[in-house]
Amino acid sequence: MSTTALLTQSPEVDRTRQARRRLTIAGTTTERIPVRACSGDDLGPQPAIEPPALQLTRRGQMLLTAVSVLVFGAAVAVLGLRVVGVLDGEPAFSRTVPVQVGAGQTLWSIAQETNPNVDPMLVVEKIADLNGLRSASDVIPGSTLEVPVR
Repeated sequence: MSTTALLTQSPEVDRTRQARRRLTIAGTTTERIPVRACSGDDLGPQPAIEPPALQLTRRGQMLLTAVSVLVFGAAVAVLGLRVVGVLDGEPAFSRTVPVQVGAGQTLWSIAQETNPNVDPMLVVEKIADLNGLRSASDVIPGSTLEVPVR
């Protein structure tokens, strides 16, 4: 076509040609295209894909769940026993015995002698509560104190 022919064509003819061009895409066909297999080498270098940091299998997920349930259950059991008083921090004293305070004895030494397997601080607190003692100066040699024992 010459340039004069393009200029003289009506706009309707141009629209028809554009409509036909839109309907047909270059390289498309209804025929089947043969597909051939290729190795990854034909595609060129590919970026390396890093695996995730942690991959858990089904067995790993079950194990992780079981361990979590056991730890949580143990924590609930310990807290429950603590609330009930089975795991109370203070030892249960079964009775009290009278002890006469000797010269140079302190509440600490009396607590260690009467209850060797118990924290002396807990025993000293109990002795002070039972006998109404407010300070160490209240302990007088020759006086008798009620001391809790297991």
